[in-house]
Amino acid sequence: MLKLHNMFKVYQTDEVETVALNGVNIEINQGDFVSVMGPSGCGKSTLLNIVGLLDSPSDGDYFFFDENVAQYSEKQRSVIRKKNIGFIFQSFNLIDELNVAENIELALLYHDMPSSERKKRVADVMDRMGIAHRSRHMPGQLSGGQQQRVAVARAVVGNQPLILADAVSYTHLTLPTRCHRCRSRWAGGGW
Repeated sequence: MLKLHNMFKVYQTDEVETVALNGVNIEINQGDFVSVMGPSGCGKSTLLNIVGLLDSPSDGDYFFFDENVAQYSEKQRSVIRKKNIGFIFQSFNLIDELNVAENIELALLYHDMPSSERKKRVADVMDRMGIAHRSRHMPGQLSGGQQQRVAVARAVVGNQPLILADAVSYTHLTLPTRCHRCRSRWAGGGW
């Protein structure tokens, strides 16, 4: 599914050069569940941003489904990202002005999908995540755990093959298991 070979990421300013990734090599196959752990500032979020095609490496190769995407432009990365990657951000990144259903549907707006199909998927994932009764609530009206479920629902609603979560906690880890069962059902007879 993805392979990083001799991956480097260096941030430079006029006075300082910071090496965030130094020759990283990793291979992840479809179906793998991988956790990257380490102290603050060791490059975990940088690695996640590169794997998620939000950033490019300074050097090295990144094969995503056998295609070297390491030096792709932002436009090229965004095309691949929207079809293949769901994100759960550390701070959830819910839009305060959108309700729960709209926050989840946002992940589907860039897909060529009729409104009725988007609404159906959103309703299904809210039901499976146990947040359907909160569909009209705004993010500020939700508990932290409920916001987390909205973020997970938004990440899985598009049925992308890769789900990335930044700064996961134990609570986050219990949700993907539930979502994996949902994704198996979705792949088998839905969407």
